[in-house]
Amino acid sequence: QVQLVESGGDLAQPGGSLRLTCAASGFTFSHYVMGWARQVPGKGLEWVSAIWIDGSQTFYADSVKGRFTVSRDNTKNTLYLQMNSLRPDDTAVYYCSKARPVWYKSTWDLPSQYDARGQGIQVTVSS
Repeated sequence: QVQLVESGGDLAQPGGSLRLTCAASGFTFSHYVMGWARQVPGKGLEWVSAIWIDGSQTFYADSVKGRFTVSRDNTKNTLYLQMNSLRPDDTAVYYCSKARPVWYKSTWDLPSQYDARGQGIQVTVSS
């Protein structure tokens, strides 16, 4: 059974940093593209980042490019999201997500490309 457990969410000040961690289990982590999505109340999921199975390619939404960095450690079955220069509009629930076995980089940010996500963790950016 796929399990994805996020941690590291918190309250941060504008301009600050946070690091999210996702512990994965129940599947062969190193065989799957992984991603991070976020959701603001009343809005749909927004995929903000994805990373290739070996970490050699990364993908970012324009809204976070240059500020967020996704990485993974396949020896620890763990996914990370380093978030710098945080802004109030980064406030959301963040979800770790597992891609489907067949995944297309051209449409990396479509929800249909992912088949599991964690319970989510709150990130609040406020002074």
